[in-house]
Amino acid sequence: MKIVVAIKQVPSRDSQLKINAAGKWIEDADLSYEINEPDAYALESALQLREKASGEVVVICAGPAGASQTIREALAKGADRAIHVETDAFEVSDPLALGRIMAKALEAEQPDLVMTGLQSDDLGYGQTGVILAEVMGLPHATLIMSMELDGNTLTVKRELEDGWFQNVEIPLPALLTIQSGATKLRYATLMGIKKAKTKEVKKLPAAELAVSAAQVIHLDRIYMPGKTKKSVVFDGPAKESAAKLVEKLRFEVRVI
Repeated sequence: MKIVVAIKQVPSRDSQLKINAAGKWIEDADLSYEINEPDAYALESALQLREKASGEVVVICAGPAGASQTIREALAKGADRAIHVETDAFEVSDPLALGRIMAKALEAEQPDLVMTGLQSDDLGYGQTGVILAEVMGLPHATLIMSMELDGNTLTVKRELEDGWFQNVEIPLPALLTIQSGATKLRYATLMGIKKAKTKEVKKLPAAELAVSAAQVIHLDRIYMPGKTKKSVVFDGPAKESAAKLVEKLRFEVRVI
């Protein structure tokens, strides 16, 4: 069974984001990066499925040269090999263009199952997985919490809302987007880190994939949200003031 996992390199959660001098984007020179957390859960789900059904796990990542660090992290955790689509950050900011790029890169792979994280931690579109499924012509299911393989069919558990779940049967090949927290993540072992250095990483320049260019929205400027302070004084009897306070907390602040 061949499982492909799409991963993305994103700024670390504890990174201090600063706007660059041009005011067009964030200053990325001093940022540290890590694997997108929802993608880490997709990778873990793929590794667990491989342990039950055998086969191989292939990771695909579209990004700049620096994304090789994230790719090696995925290989160290147990992925068998990787595909690095070399492109810049702006080319992969459009989910449609990214879906087309990855679909083209995977034409020769013919995977039985493709997994992605539900969304990315940086842009948070939540569209790449479903667009990739459409471009590849695959049936798909989203918000996956768990899965069971039976022959050529997967039974998946989807998270809905208000504590509800849905069990769906989906034929292979297919694409799944995995919900964060679906399982417990593993750490890369010392042996895994050593083995990652010898595993295959196939590099594909995006320009050679003959995919239509991304349509990037050019921003005039970006800026940090303004901070404002506003005090509200409730006059009158204590009972009436308490009722007004509760109303504010419930309908404006929405904390009760």
